[in-house]
Amino acid sequence: MGQLLFNSFTEASDACEHSAGYGTIRGLTSIHSVKGSKTVALQCEICQKKPVSGNNVSHANNKTRRVFNPNIQTVRALVGKSHRRIRVCTRCLRSGLVRKAV
Repeated sequence: MGQLLFNSFTEASDACEHSAGYGTIRGLTSIHSVKGSKTVALQCEICQKKPVSGNNVSHANNKTRRVFNPNIQTVRALVGKSHRRIRVCTRCLRSGLVRKAV
């Protein structure tokens, strides 16, 4: 019937990893490397809140896809005994889970 395009499973998985735009929300969930640790953009470092998808619903009940982004702020906070810039959602800031550096 059909001819296989890849010789092995690893070649197929490598090709999937390099496909552009797959599994991203407008390119915002790319992984950045900061001093050896991996953080995801638009994700709270305390509660791991991140973008979720949903629908815009019009008055005529038409539904189109949209993204609900968390309100992420970059804050200079006290982590252990040192000061560090972290990305935190406003709910964590408001509830006192983060101690801001003075």
